[in-house]
Amino acid sequence: MDKKKLKGKKLNMYEALKSELGVVTTACKLVGISRETHYSWLRKDENYKIWVESIQDITLDFAENALLKQIKDGNTSSILFYLKTKGKNRGYIEKPENQITFTKQENKLIQVNIPESVKALLEAERNGT
Repeated sequence: MDKKKLKGKKLNMYEALKSELGVVTTACKLVGISRETHYSWLRKDENYKIWVESIQDITLDFAENALLKQIKDGNTSSILFYLKTKGKNRGYIEKPENQITFTKQENKLIQVNIPESVKALLEAERNGT
């Protein structure tokens, strides 16, 4: 991508978006354009659109770095979040409490495992409470 293809206010807007991690309103105020102008450029200028979309990776990198810093600092919530999202293949997953599983067994009826919380709701409905 060649910055020469972005000129004047579009280049300024790209730089402002980059420094503001993609926050359009703040970047527009810094550059002195309306949000409508920015979105018009996105629709009409493919080069501008490509450059603006690249900012999402910068923002994601920033957020990931912040998360990893919190993990290094021992933040339990951040550690759990990371394990639940990135550690799924190692078994760090939670099954929703209301998940119903079906197991088909060869030449037998299907076994249905219903969580206790769902059983209680069904029983209460049956009893009219």
